[in-house]
Amino acid sequence: MTRMGPTACVIGWPVGHSRSPLIHRYWLEKYGLDGDYVATQVPPDRIDAFLAGFAASGFIGANVTIPHKEAAFRAAAKASPVATALQVANTLWLADGAIHADNTDCHGFLANLDERAPGWDSGGAAIVFGAGGAARAVIHALISRRFDPVIVLNRTLARAEALASHFGPPIVAAPLTDAAQFVPDANLFVNTTSAGMADAPPLTIDWHGAPGDAIATDIVYTPLQTAFLREAADHGLKTVDGLGMLLHQAAPGFERWFGVRPVVDEALRQRILADITGRGA
Repeated sequence: MTRMGPTACVIGWPVGHSRSPLIHRYWLEKYGLDGDYVATQVPPDRIDAFLAGFAASGFIGANVTIPHKEAAFRAAAKASPVATALQVANTLWLADGAIHADNTDCHGFLANLDERAPGWDSGGAAIVFGAGGAARAVIHALISRRFDPVIVLNRTLARAEALASHFGPPIVAAPLTDAAQFVPDANLFVNTTSAGMADAPPLTIDWHGAPGDAIATDIVYTPLQTAFLREAADHGLKTVDGLGMLLHQAAPGFERWFGVRPVVDEALRQRILADITGRGA
């Protein structure tokens, strides 16, 4: 394939929904850099072969989205401490012809809250709704900011217990039906489930008793204001949407590939919001 300048990509299945090309092309234009960023759709039965041939693909690096993050970690010759702790990777680059890997979801989650809710990490208890792959990155991030306990609530208790076993203290696993007993003591609430996305039922929480200075955040960004965030705001909580996590997680990869640490600015946020609105979320 013929490209103009160094090119990175996002790998997924499907991948047409990804806003990563918009983000990275914005930065390439902003900083006057030669290069490109494209979406590359790779089916699950081809991902191992694709990654095995990545050094000869012509790409300088890649972001990795669902369902290939575990395969990306396995394909790496060297992985960052965060990727190693999570056993998943979302950012790849080449060094001496070998794949290196990182997981920048933790960085994106933390940077979004640092920007939108300064002082949010005062510690105390945090509740994480959901026990999937996204929850793993969020839990790692919360431990790094010394939240204790981190209560993982999930419809299927066994999945929450698996995360508690993986991370150990301060993780506490409980069924979602027990949420009401934990809500009054939590300083932070994080939805990591797909609840609230288009065509997905909302996550219904009894917010009565939640501290007035608590913060609720959702990693979902389509729609930008999920039912989870609206209901939290109705009960007086400060809320932070998930768009900033998407934007901030992209910055470390861009720096790896193109040599400039990009700034997540309001113009980029508005560009992505316009795309979300134009696509009808």
